[in-house]
Amino acid sequence: MTAVPNSIRTGDIVADRYRMLDLLHETEGGLFWRAFDRVLARHVAFHVIAAGDPRAPLLMDAAKRSATVVDARILRVLDADERDGICFVVNEWGSGQSLDMLLADGPLSPRRAAWIVSEVAETIAGAHELGQAHGRLVPENVLIDHNGSIKIIGFAVDAALHGLPAGRRSTDTVDLAGLLYACLVGKWPGVSTSTLPRAPQENGQPLRPRKVRAGIPKPLDVVCDEVLSPFAHTSGSHTRAIDSAAGIHQALVDFVGDPGSMAAAEKDHAPTVAWSAPTVFGPQVAPEAPSAPLPERAPESPPEPSPEPDATVAGVPVFESDWLTPRADPPPPPPRFEQPPERPLYAPDPVRRPREPAADSAPVEFWPWDTGHPTGPGPTTGTGPIVDPEPDDDRVPGRSFLRLAAVIAAAALILTAVAFAFTLNRDGSGDEPSDSPSATGPTRKAATPGAAVKVAAIEDFDPQGDPPGEYPELAADAVDGDPDTSWRTSSYKQNFGPGGLKDGVGLLLDLGSPTTVSSVDLELIGSPTGVSTYVLARRPGSAPTGDPAATTVADGTQATLTLPEDTTGRWVLVWLTSLPQVGSDFRGEIADIVVRS
Repeated sequence: MTAVPNSIRTGDIVADRYRMLDLLHETEGGLFWRAFDRVLARHVAFHVIAAGDPRAPLLMDAAKRSATVVDARILRVLDADERDGICFVVNEWGSGQSLDMLLADGPLSPRRAAWIVSEVAETIAGAHELGQAHGRLVPENVLIDHNGSIKIIGFAVDAALHGLPAGRRSTDTVDLAGLLYACLVGKWPGVSTSTLPRAPQENGQPLRPRKVRAGIPKPLDVVCDEVLSPFAHTSGSHTRAIDSAAGIHQALVDFVGDPGSMAAAEKDHAPTVAWSAPTVFGPQVAPEAPSAPLPERAPESPPEPSPEPDATVAGVPVFESDWLTPRADPPPPPPRFEQPPERPLYAPDPVRRPREPAADSAPVEFWPWDTGHPTGPGPTTGTGPIVDPEPDDDRVPGRSFLRLAAVIAAAALILTAVAFAFTLNRDGSGDEPSDSPSATGPTRKAATPGAAVKVAAIEDFDPQGDPPGEYPELAADAVDGDPDTSWRTSSYKQNFGPGGLKDGVGLLLDLGSPTTVSSVDLELIGSPTGVSTYVLARRPGSAPTGDPAATTVADGTQATLTLPEDTTGRWVLVWLTSLPQVGSDFRGEIADIVVRS
């Protein structure tokens, strides 16, 4: 074996123990190999430099210091030695995806980012208590394995390979905040170098995460800002001083809450990649699975016996067909039922029906009702009540009652229509408008314009935030009637609109029930402020897209938005579309809102 590390080739045996498999990285005369430990029969990470390299003493010392920190998240140092002109360190092999590769697909969700960094911070805090430091805590040295667990690569060793001094615990603290920053926005602000793109800066300090990406929770933004820019904010603007790995860990644990389900979620996220095992092991296992069972399953595959037990479901004898043939002797027909006699619609009159034959038998006689006996022949034009019975006999009994009822109903309908028309004409007559309120609700509200409407509830409205939130705890200050209290937006580096992070933010007022709104009075802080008002029947779930009921750009601190007549709704959205400039930022502020009917 030669003394020059570059002469090591795939398949070489180093120290009579480690077979070199894959060269993963080469930088500044140092090599990083995936190797196979022939003694322990497992894969290892193999770092090697020349024995005469100035970093060799640092590397040996770093390996000894790393071995003093025992933590399941640290990939341990297994061996370190100088022989045959080379200096090498052997670590456990980790299988998974490094954080820089994970962030290549985009930033992580806030809770997932906080959990990953809290796991790293807990391990680093324990190492700091022992007086040891990682020295180069970059995204490339954080691994999420296939079980969803967090692993830390190159503890103390990676810094030595880069020629960095030992014991830089302050660097670990800044790099921890940098890891959180990178997980939230996908850019690297730490002091150590990384392959991730650098974070944008202002006055030599990285921009806080909320100014780079919308929707960053304030607690995580505060952690990054306090550690990465400790002198950028004014004194007293933050209540917690975070200056250690333990402080970062505690702040992130408070944000994450119960972390019990996070490791399982990371396991679901974990990709099936990387250097988990040499490819030569795969073909030895794959053919064995289908080879033996296939001939054994062949005789079991025919399902012929199964139809027989299934054919007797519910006792139906499908194995015989004679049960479907008709009977030889048909059953006797049922007894014939007599049709019931038709019932007339109206009851017959038994008195008038016998008169028809009586009139035909004696057409020239009539029977006076007062004598009870005939008087003999007489003229047919007598004064008796039954001179001509034919018209009475032709009428259907009960039809006269229907005609009478129809006449009464028509008369009642006509009288009702006349009364309604008279009342309507009387109410609409006169040259002067009536001062008395009408009986309907909307007209009553229109008769007293300008009255303040009571707001049942108010909340901040930030549908394009991730997660949405624009100081919700201050929303009630905008309707308390006190001009000394106000609700404000976050500070933005760009104004809303085209090219900005958002279309707008605002406040959503719940009036409790549908109400006619004539105007909205605003007391603002700062100018100019672009504001639009929407009156909605339903609670909105996304940024407004239609035409607002009213819009304006307030040059001062007072603004009144007059709405079209008969604008009615339960929800009133005060939507800020542009913000006044405050220093180098843009921020809106509303001191008071009054909704008028």
